[in-house]
Amino acid sequence: MAYMSMPRLSAPPATAGEIFALVRDGEADTRAELGRITGLSRSAVASRVAALAGLGLIIETEDTQSTGGRPPARLSFDVDAGVVLAAAIGRSRSQLGVFTLGGEFLAGDTVDQEIGIGPNELMPQITKRLQALLDESHRTEHRILGVGLSIPGTADTARGCSLDSPIMHGWDGVPLAPYFADTTSAPVFLDNDANAMVLAERRDNRDRFQNALLVKASTGLGAGIVAGGALQRGSLGAAGEFGHTKTAAAAGVACRCGDSGCLEAIAGGWALVRALNEQGREVGHIRGVVDLAVSGDPEARRLIRDSGRHIGETLAGAVNLLNPEVLIVGGDMANAYDIFVAGLRETVYGNATALATKALTIQATTHGDLSGVIGSAALVLDQVLSARAVDNALGS
Repeated sequence: MAYMSMPRLSAPPATAGEIFALVRDGEADTRAELGRITGLSRSAVASRVAALAGLGLIIETEDTQSTGGRPPARLSFDVDAGVVLAAAIGRSRSQLGVFTLGGEFLAGDTVDQEIGIGPNELMPQITKRLQALLDESHRTEHRILGVGLSIPGTADTARGCSLDSPIMHGWDGVPLAPYFADTTSAPVFLDNDANAMVLAERRDNRDRFQNALLVKASTGLGAGIVAGGALQRGSLGAAGEFGHTKTAAAAGVACRCGDSGCLEAIAGGWALVRALNEQGREVGHIRGVVDLAVSGDPEARRLIRDSGRHIGETLAGAVNLLNPEVLIVGGDMANAYDIFVAGLRETVYGNATALATKALTIQATTHGDLSGVIGSAALVLDQVLSARAVDNALGS
């Protein structure tokens, strides 16, 4: 968040949390700059800096580049003051990571799992592997500030559990934070997988876009929405769950949710796997379909392109409603990006209004397969390092 130097005639004095935000975001790196931006006195700045240093969030070092006089002390965010843990939980694969407070990826791993595995079987594996990653990254003694989790389907962010998901059987209503009780007492944050992915994009491109639509095209379908610079979750956390939108092209086709006519029934990764299996082709996951498509298999290429076309028909309405500046493509099908986007582009630009698509760009996720776990870490960092969280930690 950018701050401008202006009189603070009626606003309350800047808090320590706001001072930290200025240093963290690179808006100020000396006490003098902090005073100029906030209007605080030298003593007020000094007390807030001391409090932040006491939390281990800010370090102060002499400026060795000074050419005369007493060099000003430089303030910087101590990204090594702690770590965050992250896990992007999928239906057949989960990705794990340990990150610095600056979001740097320290160590990671992938856990392959059986489809349909329950939390009691999977979560102990995840917590055990995360503990091992702490050891591997030599961060065992570092303070854990939080744990970020993402899951397919709707997430109840308040309770930290899956909510009425048609695909996460056995997970609905099961709080995931208790599984980390033996690992850390730090808070655990949960969100939908597409939301986590768009947080990763938003973190890296904060100055580039304020309105974005991310589509995750994998085994299932989902979207992450940023509007006006803020992630949109909806009233029940179900914003972006467009995979079970009814579409004429899927009329009468059974969906895994138990209904029929859903977009996923013809465009989701599981539907493409089903289509190849019905042709006698042995493929077990959408990643296999993508591999075939990339290697030139004509039927796999057709299926992925058609998936993009069907998804684009539904997303065109969202483009008209939201008018995003960028449409980001992620998930397993993004590994066949050119094939998938050829179909997507055709129907998005063909069905949305000329004005809504006038400046629209389509691009792949910045972090590829790591988007989910990096976004899960971003979910934590946005929470525990916010100005409000820092003030709460100081009892302000």
